[in-house]
This record gives sequence, structure tokens and C-alpha cells, in this order.
Amino acid sequence: MHAIDNPFLESLGVTLTEWGPDYAEMRLEVSSNLQNRIGRIQGGVMCTLLDAVLGYAGLYVPPGEPPLKNVTLSITTNFLNSAEGSILVAKGFIERKGRGIYFARGEVWLDSSTLLATGVGTFKYVR
Repeated sequence: MHAIDNPFLESLGVTLTEWGPDYAEMRLEVSSNLQNRIGRIQGGVMCTLLDAVLGYAGLYVPPGEPPLKNVTLSITTNFLNSAEGSILVAKGFIERKGRGIYFARGEVWLDSSTLLATGVGTFKYVR
């Protein structure tokens, strides 16, 4: 597991389980406070996970290097499914990187079997 260094994500219980060049993976245990009125996972939770995992996918640096920082410019989310389960897994992949901006795509899975949402985002490095 990697240090997430984000108070908001930490307060939700998000963990950064895999992180390497052009890839990040985060996990979040499903609890009743993440559900909407019909008992399914609130869409905003999936948007938050996508924003985080897409952003982190472009921020990896080897140990000892100065950390990179970013801001989100744009995210588009597609909700594909709704289900009940216990663990959300978000995966972020870099599609293309420039010197100042990068593009990423990602997925949110429930219990590694149900694809709940996909997203694409544009991020800007903060120097």
C-alpha cells in the first residue's frame, strides 16, 4: 500500500493499493454512508474515485524524487451499472502525457466483477 497524502480521500477510507508509471489503483470498502436513497452506491462516490485514481495515475515518481502535483481540468463519467457489494476498486490508466497536461481513463469495479462506471479526464501539472 502507498501513502495517499489526501485528507479527503483518507476520511472516506480510500487506499492507494497499486501505483506505478502510468497506473494507479484505489480501493474503498462499501458502507451504508456511501449509499443513496435506494441503497446503491452514490454516483458522487464513483466520481470521486475516478477523479482521484485518474489524477494519481499521472503523478507517480520513483522513491526519492520530488512529488508531482496536479489539478483536474475536466472529467467525464459514464455510469454503466448499479449493484450491491462490498469493495470498490478504481483503476486509472494514462492515455497520453505532455509536458504540462495529461489524459487518463479509468474504471470503477464492484467486487472485481461488476463494472459500475468508466471515466476520462484531463489534468494539468502544477509546477
